[in-house]
Amino acid sequence: MASQTAVKRLNREYLTIQANPPPYITAHPSQSNILEWHYVLTGPENTPYHNGQYWGTLVFPPNYPFAPPAIRMKTPSGRFQPSTRLCLSISDFHPRSFNPAWEVSTILNALLSFMTGDDITTGSINASRAEREHLAFRSRWWNSTSDDGKQFRSEWPELDVENREWMKQNNVDPVTGYRIGGEKESSCGPQLSVNGSSGNQTQAVVDAVVQQRDAGRGWVYRHKLLIAGGVIFIYVLIARLLSGEAGFS
Repeated sequence: MASQTAVKRLNREYLTIQANPPPYITAHPSQSNILEWHYVLTGPENTPYHNGQYWGTLVFPPNYPFAPPAIRMKTPSGRFQPSTRLCLSISDFHPRSFNPAWEVSTILNALLSFMTGDDITTGSINASRAEREHLAFRSRWWNSTSDDGKQFRSEWPELDVENREWMKQNNVDPVTGYRIGGEKESSCGPQLSVNGSSGNQTQAVVDAVVQQRDAGRGWVYRHKLLIAGGVIFIYVLIARLLSGEAGFS
């Protein structure tokens, strides 16, 4: 059970966050438990997480603010293992380093800063930028459709409505999380690369077609005129030699 100090402090911090929400951050306590908070981080610009929606929890100890919360991020991000306690200087892994002056907004700002950096810790994972961008695009779909996202939809019904509208506007399949009718890899052969101005494009295409056609044919076919000329020359030479021998006889 939360102490009176913790209840008073967390209620005050909730009012502060509502009045002055930090950039890219929103958070609120669970209706059933003041010690369990749910947050949503929006991926900042110029990061692999841009426009991603990352939901997680802060679970505070009964003696907060004299001890730090357990921090988890539930939405797959490519940065943290989903639903895994994170080892940070602001988390329950390091209770002795926690400063009672730090508030919920301080904790979440520090989490966002760590997320967009490259440091490694317990609970973090390695992924490519492309993988993180892919997960950022699918994060809203995951929060609003996955079995693991049921609590998100319960805690953030207004965001769930926004996410479903976002999926409609972006033609995202609610079953797969991919764009409906999105581009697929072509099954045809290599494409021709055409350079130059529009006036030369037709000739460039013809030249490219000829090059591709000839590339698949043998040396004899490509040099048939030269071979034919050589055969004729040898035939004429032999004919002259034979006629010369007939004259001497």
